[in-house]
Amino acid sequence: MNVSSALYMISGCLVTLGLMLGLMPALIDYLHRIKFGQTERGEGLESHKKKNGTPTMGGLAFILVPTLVFLLLSLCTPFKLLDMNTGIILLAYVGYGLIGFIDDYIIVVKKDNEGLKPAVKFAMQSVLAVVFFLLYRSTASTGVWIPILDQTIDLGVWYFFLVFIMFTAETNAVNFTDGVDGLCAGQMVIALVPFLAFAFFQQQANVGFLIGLVICALLGYLVFNLHPAKIFMGDTGSLALGGLIAAVAMVLKQEILLILIGAVFVAEVLSVIIQVTHYKRTKKTDLPDGAAAPSLRKGRLAGRKSRSQFLDRGHRLRVARFMVRSDVKWKKHWSLARPAAEKRPRSFCEKQDTTSC
Repeated sequence: MNVSSALYMISGCLVTLGLMLGLMPALIDYLHRIKFGQTERGEGLESHKKKNGTPTMGGLAFILVPTLVFLLLSLCTPFKLLDMNTGIILLAYVGYGLIGFIDDYIIVVKKDNEGLKPAVKFAMQSVLAVVFFLLYRSTASTGVWIPILDQTIDLGVWYFFLVFIMFTAETNAVNFTDGVDGLCAGQMVIALVPFLAFAFFQQQANVGFLIGLVICALLGYLVFNLHPAKIFMGDTGSLALGGLIAAVAMVLKQEILLILIGAVFVAEVLSVIIQVTHYKRTKKTDLPDGAAAPSLRKGRLAGRKSRSQFLDRGHRLRVARFMVRSDVKWKKHWSLARPAAEKRPRSFCEKQDTTSC
């Protein structure tokens, strides 16, 4: 990668970030006007019910902006950025985003949180996974690199099942993670950074550039999604990000590392499985908060205090303990540091340790 291509890529990332910062306020206002707002579940926490009406489908911004910037630079510059690998990533990004958009649209129109039926959504995700496998299989091998052993194993026909699980599981895992302000987008930025490094190490600058554009778009989105969130990504954004990271791991041949890099998303899925199994067996929702995924914590019974209140209280207690300890240490130090002549002699009553005087 020469200096001119590097400058193009840096400029593209800065343009993407600037567009996100400039367009997000207008998108938030527009979604407010057309009443495309979040609808919280009736059994959710009171603190989460305050989010009713907050604009959703914010994922449209960080899908369209980096995609259009990438395509325009590919068409208007001498660099051929669009190849089979970047094409698969873009199709996965936009394709799964489209599934999420349909789901969000149904939720907004019906004013409930049902959306697409789970079977229909899974069927659409499965079809896309098969399409991406067939596209990728036409130009790549079915080998999988094992990091610890540093060996590549050819899975043959079993590679199809690996790709199928990657796309369907990762898209749903990222979707489960989208439950707390800033959590999903922040975790995705962290997860994409290692893949950005892998792309440049493998001399796949086009893939690295596309990942960089998405990271910059997410950073711009996070400005408006941090607590208190002014907009949510919705299934439009979460499914798109899940499809993106699965496609990136596939084209970079880092399928196994996807589990480690996306450990938070894997933990979310395991948490959901544990909670659903526990509920089906006991009909109780008494799991501790630590075992609850952020996406399910908002479904707990009303009356619990919000996480921010607990953090605020804990911060005040830590400050109070620090002040008390500091005061005790300061007094002890001052008492030892005072000259013996300045110390007040104890009275007769103090020596006898009595209160009769």
